[in-house]
Amino acid sequence: MRAVIAEDSVLLRVGLTKVLEMAGFQVAAEAGDAEGLLAAVAEHRPGLALIDVRMPPGFTDEGVRAAVEIRRRWPGTPVVLLSQYVEERYAADLLSANTSGVGYLLKQRVADVADFVAAVRRVADGGTALDPQVVAQLLLRRDSDPFARLTPREREVLVLMAEGRSNAGIAQALVVSESAVAKHINSIFAKLNLPVADVDHRRVLAVLRFLGASRD
Repeated sequence: MRAVIAEDSVLLRVGLTKVLEMAGFQVAAEAGDAEGLLAAVAEHRPGLALIDVRMPPGFTDEGVRAAVEIRRRWPGTPVVLLSQYVEERYAADLLSANTSGVGYLLKQRVADVADFVAAVRRVADGGTALDPQVVAQLLLRRDSDPFARLTPREREVLVLMAEGRSNAGIAQALVVSESAVAKHINSIFAKLNLPVADVDHRRVLAVLRFLGASRD
């Protein structure tokens, strides 16, 4: 699978290239700014775009705006945003339009190569990967319904859901049975008043409902 990397730090860009190549990706192009990123995506039509949130010239939200533009011009292109800090509004901006093939990770995750590669692959395959620190921080900030109704365990499950883990993966992380995880997830859906629909879709909606509420 071809990938395009947009990162203004040369050292990090080289590191990301090596990690993706070791994971079996073909890095078709590298860019140091949003303009170069858009040009690279137009030329190579990659199966994954790995994008720094803050890039030249302003070092604010250039990467986010470029990611949104990529999704507008080439719908379905998987994108993963990388950020130095937890900036949850950027995750909400990117996820507000479409939840498939989208990721938002902290750069420190790159150090854990196995987890990072797993998250990137999940996004490339059409899934969603949110950094657990983003969701955890949002959970700490919320103090009103409906999220106040979630139990501590349900909040833990929601964080793991945001990471894109399956019921089996959540069960393994929390050392509980899969049936217990299913009960927690159904309770989360009920407390967030999510309509009965495809389970995978509701898993993403649960996180998105929280992200959207945090911006009010």
